[in-house]
Amino acid sequence: MRIHCKVVAIAVCFGVFLLLYFLGGNAADDPLLKEVGGEEEEDNNNSSPSPSVLGRDVASKFARKSPDRLRLRAEEPLRGRKEGRAINRGANVNAKSKQRSDVGRPVGKRSRVEEVMHLAVVACGNRLDETLTMLKSALLFSIKKIKFHIFAEDPLASQFEKGLNAWPRATRAKFKYSTYPITFSVGNAEEWKKLFKPCAAQRLFLPVILKEVDSLLYVDTDVLFLRPMDDIWALLKAFNNSQLAAMAPEHEVPKIGWYSRFARHPFYGVTGVNSGVMLMNLTRIRKTLFKNSMIPSGLSWEDLLHPLYQKYKNHITWGDQDLLNIIFHYNPECLFTFPCQWNYRPDHCMYGSNCKGAEEEGVSILHGNRGVYHDDKQPAFKVVYDAIHDFPFEDNLFQSLFYPIQTKFLDTVNTLCGRIPQVFLKQIEKTMRNVYELKVVHHAKPHK
Repeated sequence: MRIHCKVVAIAVCFGVFLLLYFLGGNAADDPLLKEVGGEEEEDNNNSSPSPSVLGRDVASKFARKSPDRLRLRAEEPLRGRKEGRAINRGANVNAKSKQRSDVGRPVGKRSRVEEVMHLAVVACGNRLDETLTMLKSALLFSIKKIKFHIFAEDPLASQFEKGLNAWPRATRAKFKYSTYPITFSVGNAEEWKKLFKPCAAQRLFLPVILKEVDSLLYVDTDVLFLRPMDDIWALLKAFNNSQLAAMAPEHEVPKIGWYSRFARHPFYGVTGVNSGVMLMNLTRIRKTLFKNSMIPSGLSWEDLLHPLYQKYKNHITWGDQDLLNIIFHYNPECLFTFPCQWNYRPDHCMYGSNCKGAEEEGVSILHGNRGVYHDDKQPAFKVVYDAIHDFPFEDNLFQSLFYPIQTKFLDTVNTLCGRIPQVFLKQIEKTMRNVYELKVVHHAKPHK
């Protein structure tokens, strides 16, 4: 009897076990119940509801599913994975768009901060007209906007404002400017002012004065841009971690270079560098301690200038340029040298052509030192200067600029610098073609 009862009890337990197994297995395998269970867990986060409550919630949610919804759920496993992901992405995008509109975000493309290039020049004496022509050349071809930093004596400052404000409105929209008095933060101001050319030493103090400017291109007043300033500005990105300024060599041939033959002070490299076109990362200059021949430890830029001048003032010929050569002689790792076509001077052609970069690519920046824009010693330089000086801003570049230069160059082919006119014309022609394609061809294309 006892054995019979035990057998019956075992059979009943086994039957209950099978019933629970089948019921539990079906519930676990049903995707709908899995989904609802997942939603419940997300809604309650870390809370742990009792099994009875969870069972009632699952049953009620299951009961609320419509027949269409159930049919769609049943068909979901048959859909491709890519389609499912696309649907989910679309839902997410719609949800995000709705969320953005709810918080009042403006609709439309986010405007990018426009990069502005900084150009500095120092003008004293009778350099007003020459400086305005230089600024004009920078605007004719450049793409990005430019901020001019003009350092001038008091009588010239108001004349610069008058001249710049007289330019056409479309041209004035491409630049901003500030004028500054001639100031020197250390040493005797009159002594600095008379160093080499009037006020030329001002360029040494640009990192000290323009504390809010990160990078800057300094040029002499007798410089002309024959291609966009944007192109030399882009060389800032070519600096390595230690470089903080860029200049071109003073000469390409040591045996006829000035520094290599006559300098009585240290200078950079084999032929020295020319400071008429100088690209500077002012932030790096302000942060650097420069090695020198006066004290074992480094000196900041501002602390270095006056003692350096005091030590070498009886040995320098070219003023501030010589001081820069001395600085970078002791700190060569800080200087990036760019090719001669970025600072093309009469020295590159009056002793025979010795700037291969200009022969291959054309002159990028023309530097008319030695006063060649205003005399007949190098007519090739004067032809380019006169054409840019006389060009009306709103005229056709080809008809009123390139064609006059090309025509007048016929009178210079018998001179040393005029015998290879393509050196002067190649970049102007290329730049005008790019301007034409950008402004005319690009805008003439039909919108798709």
